[in-house]
Amino acid sequence: MELVPIQREILLALISIYHKTHIAVKGAEIADLIDRNPGTVRNQMQALKTLRLVEGVPGPKGGYKATARAYEVMAIGSDDGDVHVPVHKDGELVDDLTVENFNFTTLRNPMTCRASIKLIGNIRDFKPSDKIEIGPTPVNNTIIRCEVEGRDDTQNVLLCTVLDMISLPTKPVKDYMDYGLVPIPANSSLQEASRLLLQNDVRCAPLMEKGKVVGITSFRDVCKALAKGDITSNIGDYARKDVISIEGDRPFSEALGIVGKHGIGSLLVTENGAPKGLITRTKILSELSARSA
Repeated sequence: MELVPIQREILLALISIYHKTHIAVKGAEIADLIDRNPGTVRNQMQALKTLRLVEGVPGPKGGYKATARAYEVMAIGSDDGDVHVPVHKDGELVDDLTVENFNFTTLRNPMTCRASIKLIGNIRDFKPSDKIEIGPTPVNNTIIRCEVEGRDDTQNVLLCTVLDMISLPTKPVKDYMDYGLVPIPANSSLQEASRLLLQNDVRCAPLMEKGKVVGITSFRDVCKALAKGDITSNIGDYARKDVISIEGDRPFSEALGIVGKHGIGSLLVTENGAPKGLITRTKILSELSARSA
């Protein structure tokens, strides 16, 4: 089905806004997103209804929804059962944006590899020179880093130069643990905590209290205490209290996402909720570095 550019823009805006809100979309919202006159949007909506690409939702909370036929015409998945592929812009996760298609446009040039990336969501804030990161992708668990060259709003496509591609490990998190479980009592003195870390040849360990993990400590905490001249406090006074955990059978990419989101140095690895050990940010980044070298 051939659509004029304004109709494609309206449909893409409608699908993008609905993808974010999952409620009927007002014509004014579409007009604002694509910077068009609301009257123009209303007129085009009548034509799109005739083509059975849009349906109206009556009532105060009404508006428009794209039909299944519209998703087919625009070659966009309908979200049912689809995997969300995250997009980061300049290091920050872009909410409510996911990748529909990724196509390489050049491969033979050893100096430059370009691609077109079709997205679901609002891409109008992207501009040339923005650095973006796609993934991890489903199945092959790949992260793709690109630099934006241009944007096609009628197709919701970013044109990019591919800077780097990293295939993430496929084994579960438990296979990459730095350390097994070396528990340190939360009321341990700084001296006792450092002795346990040295004795077990680990840089960090979980703090335990009444059989539960109540913090994560490391040599860094001991150093902070000594730098203050504090030799009388317990290690628990300096340890990180926000314990974030991950089940050992979860994919490596999930651990990568968690440490990136929370900016933490280590994750508690569990098995059916029971603590088993730690995986550190250093370990995760070293695995990525080895695969991108």
